[in-house]
Amino acid sequence: MIRGKDYVEEMLPHRDPMRLIDSVEELVPEKSIAASFYVDPGREIFKGHFPGNPILPGVYTVECMGQASSILAADMDRYYQKTPLFFGIDHVRLVKKVLPGSTLRIYSTLEKENQEKGILTFQSQVKCEDVIVASGTVTIAMR
Repeated sequence: MIRGKDYVEEMLPHRDPMRLIDSVEELVPEKSIAASFYVDPGREIFKGHFPGNPILPGVYTVECMGQASSILAADMDRYYQKTPLFFGIDHVRLVKKVLPGSTLRIYSTLEKENQEKGILTFQSQVKCEDVIVASGTVTIAMR
């Protein structure tokens, strides 16, 4: 069951222009998520990154991983309506540039959780047309 913008905005505090998840394609509670983001060529960021040769900044791709992971966490009853905070990123690899007009698929799987501290670690991967463009470990603190 695909969940759209309303669900995403229920789970995340982010709003445009920083909401980088358009929909949730698949969610296995407390286990994994698959989400998508359309890289709109009209985004303001492309005016400066880079004129005549626009590419999505790598930090946006990393933020996509963080937001998808945050939705998976916020879907858990114990974290519902808590604020997700980026707590850490490790082993991030940006392996292919992302062009305007692309649709990204973001996959995150819960690796470990410290319920007492509200800290969750996810393995994430971003694909564009079934090609991996980024991967890494994302840690989120739910507050």
